[in-house]
Amino acid sequence: MTTTAPPPPRQDTRPHRRSPVVRVARWSATHPWRALSLWLTLVIGAVALMAVFPTQSMSDDDYDIGQSGRAAEMIRDADLKEAPSEAVLITADSGPLDRAAAEQAYESLRAGAVGVAHVTTVGPAVWSEDGSAMLVPITLEKGVDDLDTTLETLQDSTTEVAADNPGLDIAQTGESIGMQVDERVGEDLASGEMRSLPITFLIMLVAFGALIAAAIPVALAFSCVLTAMGLYATVSALVPDSGTVASLILMIGMAVGVDYSLFYLKREREERLKGATTIDAIEIAAATSGRAVVVAGLAVIVAMSGLLLTRDVVFTGMAVGAMLVVAVAMVGSVTVLPALLAKLGRWVDRPRLPGLWRLNRRIGAGGISKRLITPVLERPKTSFAVALGALVALSAPALGMTLHQGTIDTLPQDLPSVAAYQKVQEHFPAERPTLEVVARADSADDARAVGAALESIASQAQADAIASAASEVVVSDDGRTALLRLTATGPEGAATNEDAVTELRDSAVPAALDDLGGVEWAVGGDVAETMDSQEAQRDALPLVVGFVLLLTMVMMWRVFRSGTVALLTTGLNLLSVGAAFGVMTLVFQNTWAEGLLDFTSPGFLVDWVPLFCFVILVGLSMDYHVFVMSRVREGMRRGLSTRLAVEYGVRETASVVTSAAAVMVSVFAVFATLSMLEMKQMGVGLSVAILVDATIVRLVLLPAALLLLDKRLGALRRPERTSEPVPTA
Repeated sequence: MTTTAPPPPRQDTRPHRRSPVVRVARWSATHPWRALSLWLTLVIGAVALMAVFPTQSMSDDDYDIGQSGRAAEMIRDADLKEAPSEAVLITADSGPLDRAAAEQAYESLRAGAVGVAHVTTVGPAVWSEDGSAMLVPITLEKGVDDLDTTLETLQDSTTEVAADNPGLDIAQTGESIGMQVDERVGEDLASGEMRSLPITFLIMLVAFGALIAAAIPVALAFSCVLTAMGLYATVSALVPDSGTVASLILMIGMAVGVDYSLFYLKREREERLKGATTIDAIEIAAATSGRAVVVAGLAVIVAMSGLLLTRDVVFTGMAVGAMLVVAVAMVGSVTVLPALLAKLGRWVDRPRLPGLWRLNRRIGAGGISKRLITPVLERPKTSFAVALGALVALSAPALGMTLHQGTIDTLPQDLPSVAAYQKVQEHFPAERPTLEVVARADSADDARAVGAALESIASQAQADAIASAASEVVVSDDGRTALLRLTATGPEGAATNEDAVTELRDSAVPAALDDLGGVEWAVGGDVAETMDSQEAQRDALPLVVGFVLLLTMVMMWRVFRSGTVALLTTGLNLLSVGAAFGVMTLVFQNTWAEGLLDFTSPGFLVDWVPLFCFVILVGLSMDYHVFVMSRVREGMRRGLSTRLAVEYGVRETASVVTSAAAVMVSVFAVFATLSMLEMKQMGVGLSVAILVDATIVRLVLLPAALLLLDKRLGALRRPERTSEPVPTA
């Protein structure tokens, strides 16, 4: 038998004592031009700040961490840091390499490069052992402010030489990898904007069936993104950008900006259809959806703040960017949105699209979800067991998740400089990652003994196959600091390189230097930086996870006054995250999806992606639970049984949550199509988790669990502590 929740009795919908959210909404609604002017001033001001104060990018110094960070600092203090460099690789377009043609191309490259500003030297040509490739090393000046201009000019010169030698494959790499990656990130960001905006607008059209109602959430979300980018530009002087913050602000801003507007607009529209005046409908929406938006926004901000505990500059920048855009979206939804609705009134539902409008009316509120939830309400134990088993099965592959810092293999392989670097490593093993051993003595006299010890380390490292080559020991001008650079035995990302760092740190270097006394030493370089970064993330992981789960659990308890609801929400969030991690592992650690998403599997997930996805997902998953549970509580406070209250809560939130989830999934899915592997992995993880949360969790697990925990939900029936009544739904 199907039981339908009756409509609760109508109450006085005017709040007797308004909450701050309602007071702000009412002021905006009664002073719309002032509210709109203030918002427009904020957006324009933020964009102007972005023009005046360009976003500051991270420098190499900002990445210093652990022992490799100390090594980098010692090298900088001694002015032993290598000058930036480029390399041009010459190979045959087909067949064996013509030595005479390569030598002629080298002369042309050298003649063109020496005329480029900030190019100091063009080294002699280096031939590979088998004679199949020639490498032309180019050294640039240290401390050049506009290095990209130099690299672009140098690339133009190389391109001209390549055009003049059609039988040769001439490619440039080195510092230009970073330049081309930055350009690709910008292209990806523009592509994400161009695709996410129309998709989001189309979803809003389906959800509302009216042009103005569909345009408002999209326009407001985009203004939130612009505002947050402008605000972050000023903050970046203290928290610099690692190159991903802009993409993140766009992704999170479009998702939560549309969602928060959607929640508020749907409730205001619903109350108007029930006969409330525009101002009363705005107040009711503020007292319910507006308050839920604030709770959901604060939950995301609290979750994102957990990343600050890592003390990692990359995570810090991303966390600050995400918190800014969520805060702006939250403020915009309870200020400028009421002003727009007050000015538009019933025109918000114009012009209507007849087909979609009639379809929405015919389906009604929760028409489809009512059919889906009925079997769950009739058999809660079976439904819970089946849904739980499905999510556990999806989560199982995450047990085999492998994490590694991004390498050359995780960069877009179609970038010319990346492809050239891969070929350089194949033909010239000496161009592989470096291991740096730096030592600083108390005096120049002691430094002589240090230099001899480093030379001994170099000989022993090559004899023990810890390194494939070693450079001469270089000494600082004051004679106190000595530096040894070793070449790793494996290509970038090889496990043997990490073993070499461990061997140097644990035995080889201490054995050679510890007996000298008064010598400070450290092992750094490319491989060591990766290892130290991963170790720092492993150390911070329990702290971040515990902090995020505890605070979000406390927030849910504070909102619903129920420990059962808080624990249930946390458990369901973890299941959604586990399912997302399982799918990410299946997709990106294997090769079966390479053709679908246009990537080459590196066999691992980029190390920062799972932790970052966890923090975002815990915050975003709170949105749906707050809105659904708020409606369930409304029903229970009005005297409905738990079963009817659950049906009422799911049914009344079905259309808005489904529309919101469709927006989030579509926005995140767009990022899964971008060329940067980190963005792909994050896009897949977030879209899967939101899809699971809005379907299996919201329609099956949550309702079934609430029925099974009926006797422990008494706190939800307690009346509101304030005199602001819960309006009718």
